[in-house]
Amino acid sequence: MTRRRTTWFGGLAAAALTFLLTFLTLPAGAAGPSYVALGDSYSSGVGTRSYISDGTSCQRSTYAYPYLIANQRAFTLSFQACSGAKIPDVTNKQLGTLSSGTAYVTLSVGGNDAGFSSVITECAQPGWMSNCDGAINTAQSYINNTLPGALSTLYATIRSKAPNAKVVIVGYPRVFNGEDCNAATWFSPTEESRLNQTADLLNAKLSAAASAKGFGFANPTSRFVGHAVCDSVEWLNGLSNPVSESYHPNRAGQSSGYTPLVNGLL
Repeated sequence: MTRRRTTWFGGLAAAALTFLLTFLTLPAGAAGPSYVALGDSYSSGVGTRSYISDGTSCQRSTYAYPYLIANQRAFTLSFQACSGAKIPDVTNKQLGTLSSGTAYVTLSVGGNDAGFSSVITECAQPGWMSNCDGAINTAQSYINNTLPGALSTLYATIRSKAPNAKVVIVGYPRVFNGEDCNAATWFSPTEESRLNQTADLLNAKLSAAASAKGFGFANPTSRFVGHAVCDSVEWLNGLSNPVSESYHPNRAGQSSGYTPLVNGLL
């Protein structure tokens, strides 16, 4: 063997030894990158019918996309998302674990601020006893005129508290496919179309506000096509018992709809 080859093999062996020693001295159970999941019921996992017993009424689920992503990526998860959360709730109750060391943040919020739950409840009633158009008009007015400013303030606060984090804002799917297969609801095709248009409007405002702050935006609209309420494979619950499970992503919606979408942007 020539001196040159001996030197080459010696260098290779030394590199391998260095790698092995480095690997063996890594601390056991070292924490992964910090991931803070903020938001409302679409992030907490309402609709999956299985919730963590954490002493709160937030209905956080191990089937929700933040939990699934954290497991896949070995992130250290701070699961703050809570059922029913509005922008003030996120601001006042969920931002405490953000810091300069936070690596990743996801957030879904705005649907409750626009009153989506009450709008759907109104529109689910027979036309003669409801004012679906009025409820939708009120929601759209809020989304157009009030929501952008509230989002801008919240997003600025998140950035100030987590200056080094990659932030992904998560949107809302179209819930309906133009038919109503639930015996106890009376959505007309026109009402379903207007409700879907309202989800699109909300996503447009979320996307614009995210872009203005340099955040990513996860738009679930295309992923949920063919998986709306009343589709042959639903990723969204229709009217359910208990009623709180209604019109939220089920386990498939979280695992096949949201998880790959959000994960790809982190």
